[in-house]
Amino acid sequence: MARDIKISIKNLYKIFGPNPEVGLEYVQRGMGKAELLEKQNHVLGLRDINVDIRDGEITVIMGLSGSGKSTLIRHLNRLIEPTAGQILFDGENVLSYDEADLRKLRRERMSMVFQKFALLPHKTVLENAGMTMDVRGYSTSDFEGEARKWLARVGLEGNENQYPHELSGGMQQRVGIARALVSNSPVMLMDEAFSALDPLIRSDMQDLLLELQEELKKTIVFITHDLDEALKLADHLVILKDGEVIQQGDPQEILLNPNDPYIIDFISDINRARVLRVRSIMTEPEQGNIEYAGDISEKDNLETVLSRSQGDTSLTFRVVREGEQVGTLTMKDLTRALVPTAASAERDNRAN
Repeated sequence: MARDIKISIKNLYKIFGPNPEVGLEYVQRGMGKAELLEKQNHVLGLRDINVDIRDGEITVIMGLSGSGKSTLIRHLNRLIEPTAGQILFDGENVLSYDEADLRKLRRERMSMVFQKFALLPHKTVLENAGMTMDVRGYSTSDFEGEARKWLARVGLEGNENQYPHELSGGMQQRVGIARALVSNSPVMLMDEAFSALDPLIRSDMQDLLLELQEELKKTIVFITHDLDEALKLADHLVILKDGEVIQQGDPQEILLNPNDPYIIDFISDINRARVLRVRSIMTEPEQGNIEYAGDISEKDNLETVLSRSQGDTSLTFRVVREGEQVGTLTMKDLTRALVPTAASAERDNRAN
């Protein structure tokens, strides 16, 4: 069942420079980013962005530095004003909001988790976790119970009275996540939230986010430049280059069917067994007497199935969801899925 659209971005443009409306005219006539900078001394931030962010899903926006991903997320709560376009939140045009509406949006409807943690050094962990409630006028006694609950939920029980400088980077980011959860906002914006963390801590934070999301079903917009992270977290993946959407959709579908050389370069060295899921390559349940080697989940990655098969390519597994069969996976189909796409092979041939 399709989820409702929580945020809809329509025909969004952002031009940086002294006369953005003039720059917009050139861009709408087809001028690219490099030419706009060279000839008009304006910077193309975003060009005709159209993205629907669905309720209760993680939408990941990824791209290299300068692709426009952080610019895009800051439009959602109007930390940056667009040059043209629409941003609809539950059907309301965010661009029509006055100052009071914007304050309510930022305090109550959209929380933000930053890469640099953004904790106040003179406040305790508990006070930082409740900061969004503090700015709404609540006292510490009002939000203390909620703050303690979420701090415990992210693994920081017992650290409530410490200060940020006494915590590791991973622990500080946990405070940032707890703060977003204490606000009880339906939307969480996460701008490179895990990029400053060591790899092992980063992986732990990704697992924590997925665990919380399974329980809370927040609408999350997550910015990253890391494809592994994007494929692990995303329900819907949006890939940007030079301010434009190159491809968007189910991350598994993008991995199997990249539509642009830019994306092919991204995925060329990815561990396909680790990121591809059973649901992406399973077939309809077969009729008749099939000898199954066992049951696997549609959410399992192919690496898990490979381990189960112990290299036997003759096996067939039954794919189940909540105890019911939803598909069949043969090891031969799995092996074929691990072979790079024709586009990827063509890229490698060009390189050689």
